[in-house]
Amino acid sequence: MSDSFCPDCKKQTEVAFDHSAGDTVCTECGLVLEAHSVDETSEWRTFANESNDNDPVRVGGPTNPLLTDGGLSTVIAKPNGAQGDFLSSSLGRWQNRGSNPDRSLILAFRTIANMADRLGLVATIKDRANEIYKKVEDLKSIRGRNQDAILAACLYIACRQEDRPRTVKEICSVANGATKKEIGRAKEFIVKQLEVEMGQSMEMGTIHAGDFLRRFCSTLGMNNTAVKAAQEAVQRSEELDIRRSPISIAAAVIYMITQLSEDKKPLKDISLATGVAEGTIRNSYKDLYPYASRLIPNTYAKEEDLKNLCTP
Repeated sequence: MSDSFCPDCKKQTEVAFDHSAGDTVCTECGLVLEAHSVDETSEWRTFANESNDNDPVRVGGPTNPLLTDGGLSTVIAKPNGAQGDFLSSSLGRWQNRGSNPDRSLILAFRTIANMADRLGLVATIKDRANEIYKKVEDLKSIRGRNQDAILAACLYIACRQEDRPRTVKEICSVANGATKKEIGRAKEFIVKQLEVEMGQSMEMGTIHAGDFLRRFCSTLGMNNTAVKAAQEAVQRSEELDIRRSPISIAAAVIYMITQLSEDKKPLKDISLATGVAEGTIRNSYKDLYPYASRLIPNTYAKEEDLKNLCTP
């Protein structure tokens, strides 16, 4: 109940809402103040066929501008149980027989969404990967190529463009069997095709060691003090001429930081967490070792503590 002005009572009175008739009625004199009003609140009612389904959702998914029909086409569901209705089953068969120009796109977008969810990526990266695949698919140049590698490469490029890069090995772990080499070739192919189409170079963003560091540290279970020291060391390493990949530098910095802490991490664990081979981490550590005093913050390790670092 709520208060409203009643012209019959000439004062503010309590009113009651009759939802079945849509009327607003004065509780004192019974005057209908408003008739056939529209209830604009949510109608939490279940329209599912299953009695145990309490999902009140009765709307479809959002529109997808990348699809011909915007993703708003009607899909005839399968009949429930073995004794299904003949009409609905027939309509379903006819729909499956009909040509859907977006069928391959829908399957591709679904695969990209599954890979993105397994990597914990945000929706903007997934949408960007869908756009990249749509552009490449429109060029009709991916026929006969490894579809899983193409989709994984689209996701890799999207991560780079959205400044949330992932390593090729991380992408490979969710790529449905596509190898690192296949994904790398697919990435080069997509970039080349889109650059020819656009007539200009394709921006993919610059990879920095700091883009991977926090995720690697979290996987290794490092404490906040060590993580902050590693981040500062990685930032200082960009001022040096270390000709190593950002991922290798991040792994070597983590190894260096953990050697100065009580919770030392074995090289094998760092290799598993970062996806960098143990030999590559050792070689990168050799390149960073002469600059240890410049890389390690004084608040984390003093000059005499650096002597505890293992020599390469």
